[in-house]
Amino acid sequence: MEDGVSMVVYEFEGKVPVIGNTSYVSSSASVIGKVTIGEDCYVAPGAVVKGDYGEIRIGDGCSVQDNVIIHARPDEITVIGNNVTLGHGCIVHNATIKNDAVIGMGAIISDYAVVGRWCIVGEGAVVRARFEIPDEKIVVGIPAKEIGDVQEKHKEELSRFKAIYRDLAKRYPDGLKKIE
Repeated sequence: MEDGVSMVVYEFEGKVPVIGNTSYVSSSASVIGKVTIGEDCYVAPGAVVKGDYGEIRIGDGCSVQDNVIIHARPDEITVIGNNVTLGHGCIVHNATIKNDAVIGMGAIISDYAVVGRWCIVGEGAVVRARFEIPDEKIVVGIPAKEIGDVQEKHKEELSRFKAIYRDLAKRYPDGLKKIE
């Protein structure tokens, strides 16, 4: 809750979002229908998490940044693991993203794609339908292609960034004040 303003969470045809008590959802984000968001998550302004005719499951410690869109096909599911970073403006549609992955700004993860644990999907990349990225790989381009392996230095740096968003989830409810 932001300074007395309710976040935009909608029940849809009896499907009610479930949001972890320690997670933050901006009042200008939309969370609709059959959605589960774990603990210590940060859902930024403009994000749309839409479980209207499909289901969305987001694990603990995730960062869903500004203008991210998450959706699923009818009666299907999009799964986001724990400690996943979804960069500004990315789209995840009916896909699976495993723990600790990082999806770059503006990237698209298409239907039935699987992004492995600790993968990095570069900015603007398009992970085509049914494509599977093995654990700890870096992919870029249109369509996304593997260019290397995630190193310890990447994990250390990205872990620091992930911690920043978990911290923001704690700070936003009290730190954000509307200016009149």
